[in-house]
Amino acid sequence: MCGIFGIVTTSKTSTFNLHKALNELASLSESRGKESSGFAFRDLNGKIIKVLKGPLTATNLIKTQVYKKTVLEQTISKRDFCAIGHSRLVTNGTQLNDDNNQPVIKDGVVAVHNGIIVNENEIYSKYPLKKDYEIDTEVLLSLTRNFLETGYCLSDAVSCSVREISGTVSSLMFFNDLNYFVAVSNNGSLYILKDRNNEIFIFASEKYILEKLADQTKFNKFYPDYSITQIKSNTGCIINLENSSFSKFNIFNNEKPPCPNKTEEILVRKLKIEQINIKGQDIQRDSLVDFKEIRLNPKAVYEAKLLEYNIDATSKLRRCTKCVLPETFPFIDFDENGVCNYCRNYILKNQPKPLEELYSLVEPYRNSNGSPDCIIPFSGGRDSSYTLHYVKNVLHLNPITFTYDWGMVTDLARRNIARMCGKLGVENIIVSANIKWKRDNIRKNISAWLKKPSLGMIPLFMAGDKYFFYYTNIVKRNTNIDLNIWGINNLENTDFKVGFNGIPPQFTKKHIYALSLGNQIRLFSAIGKNLLSNPSLINSSVFDTLGSFVVRYISPKKDYYHMFDYLKWDEKVISDTLINEYDWETASDTKSTWRIGDGTAGFYNYIYYTVCGFSENDTFRSNQIREGMITRNEALEFIKEENFPRYETIKWYLNILGLDFRNTINIINKIPKKY
Repeated sequence: MCGIFGIVTTSKTSTFNLHKALNELASLSESRGKESSGFAFRDLNGKIIKVLKGPLTATNLIKTQVYKKTVLEQTISKRDFCAIGHSRLVTNGTQLNDDNNQPVIKDGVVAVHNGIIVNENEIYSKYPLKKDYEIDTEVLLSLTRNFLETGYCLSDAVSCSVREISGTVSSLMFFNDLNYFVAVSNNGSLYILKDRNNEIFIFASEKYILEKLADQTKFNKFYPDYSITQIKSNTGCIINLENSSFSKFNIFNNEKPPCPNKTEEILVRKLKIEQINIKGQDIQRDSLVDFKEIRLNPKAVYEAKLLEYNIDATSKLRRCTKCVLPETFPFIDFDENGVCNYCRNYILKNQPKPLEELYSLVEPYRNSNGSPDCIIPFSGGRDSSYTLHYVKNVLHLNPITFTYDWGMVTDLARRNIARMCGKLGVENIIVSANIKWKRDNIRKNISAWLKKPSLGMIPLFMAGDKYFFYYTNIVKRNTNIDLNIWGINNLENTDFKVGFNGIPPQFTKKHIYALSLGNQIRLFSAIGKNLLSNPSLINSSVFDTLGSFVVRYISPKKDYYHMFDYLKWDEKVISDTLINEYDWETASDTKSTWRIGDGTAGFYNYIYYTVCGFSENDTFRSNQIREGMITRNEALEFIKEENFPRYETIKWYLNILGLDFRNTINIINKIPKKY
């Protein structure tokens, strides 16, 4: 879930500017993670490996004097230049502890890792490994060293290690006692730029990064015959740092016993490893508060009791006799039989077009040579996960997944992304927002909203994630892939959110994100009035909010298709497939598999339910009733359970935003009820 990069040169390397190339790699890779960064330099002449890292962006780290001095020392003589770098999107291990930042040093191995290992506890139970850090990358390094000491050659040791791992692994590593550089990936999120004569090797997490680097550094002037290739899923390569020989290996072709006579080139004297921690600004409020820690916190019981669950009062609300929408729902009315207008005007949505149409639709995009031909916008949620499964295993396309991390993607969602991409061998392109800025915007909007709560302005809290649409188009352009298939589920229609701004429902709209021009104008006008009535909402987040409106409703969408326009949506089939085939992780604070990867949902649904007696869960279950999927009694049981406040999620959300839990919940609880 990060950006990794590296450069290896030989004594034959031309006068190509390595310093500039490394800086460009760092800057380009920062789009994949901005929460910490680091570099490692292997200096054979000085008998030392220098590691520089800290909780600051890569572009800030390369401006430090210690970095400039280290790079200058390394590039004066290009012989044996070997460097790796990392731009981090924090998952396991807080970035405020530099042992958790990358490159990681363990057992004489120095490595950078992009991905998430989700079974590290099982590995530690199976092998005699010592855990020193919080970060999951550590287990990859320890495993590799363990297999080396057991007698495996290097390619076998790395292969055995990666085979033990569930999740995603793309890694660059070198050693304090071996003259080798290793690159390996189990999902293809790693590329190499090299010349024909093996004089220079440059690695990055995305092909586009290397293409951009080659253009910016005029690489073709030095090496007109260079190539950029993917280190495909479940493969790797080894560079001999003595003679620059280059060899490839397949992870699953190395299932053999230890080599009886290793021929690895052991250094006469082990390289000393020196770590230099570079201080930086606290880039973001630490988000790594584990849900288990929240549950075990002594304050948890008291705080959880602050959350209202007015089931006795909300159960008395008049509800549609066919679905479960209550009388507090915007623009609702009931006929003489008690059936609401949403049921009376409902157009069946789970009526997919023939699958043959989908097969015909994707065929012109298919690449017969196995190269990527489809982009899956991938949040790690239920429907996008199943879409990836179907596109890969049934349509037999070669997808690349794309994830936009705007700061509210939960660690659970990130782990599920790793599970899916690792098992399917699918590349995952990450675009990481300026998470500190995004979270600051959310905090400012919630703080302003609490001064004058308005149900119509709650979507402001989620505005920042709509850039998913914008960056999908960027990824399409960078990868030269046109087809994008979304896992949007039309049963998730939540018109009530704009309904609270006076926008009547559009019963005939084709997609849940569609909004007529007239309603767009009405919505814009309503938001403007709310901003004027609550000036605190006019803050630095305004441009972010306006941009989200444009990319969601106005920006063109080409070669853009919904999987569930062609495939019948079945909750049980989808959930069972993900859990049974991919060990897909569910949330600890709800039995539902919906919205569990979205850190905002627990909070805003608490507001809607507390004030109005319904939430998104009521609309979703009502749509299922109308589709004939569940009965009304089943829906009532579902919403009774699903509307119960999700304390752990709400606590996590307010914590990373820096909002006081008690004060925030007390204000929400005092908002006049609509029942």
